[in-house]
Amino acid sequence: MFVEYNPYLFVIVLLAAAVAFAVGPLALAWLWAKKYSPNKPGQDKNATYECGLESKGDAWIQFKSEYYLYGIIFLIFDVETIFLLPFAVAFTGLGVGAFVSLMVFLFLLVSGLAWAWMKGVLTWK
Repeated sequence: MFVEYNPYLFVIVLLAAAVAFAVGPLALAWLWAKKYSPNKPGQDKNATYECGLESKGDAWIQFKSEYYLYGIIFLIFDVETIFLLPFAVAFTGLGVGAFVSLMVFLFLLVSGLAWAWMKGVLTWK
């Protein structure tokens, strides 16, 4: 007997296995909680929980813009450092043009750091 082969059967089986792999533990945890966890509703259990402390005061507080500038400068230098990784990996196989472009990139990076330092952005007040 010859059975016709369906190429999508393999995809459907893998999709079903992936869904079962994701949903199975969640369903088992839900069933376990329903059977073994006691139901204790109350004011403390239903209260809003955030860091273990009750909120006091207004949620709208002002932050100085220096904090945001400090964070943005950190992100910029962090991303630029990631751009240096491919140059470091392939440094011995690069030509003169790549070396010059790397030096220009580093010059812009250091000049940006010097600008931020001279403006006093890096001092935490």
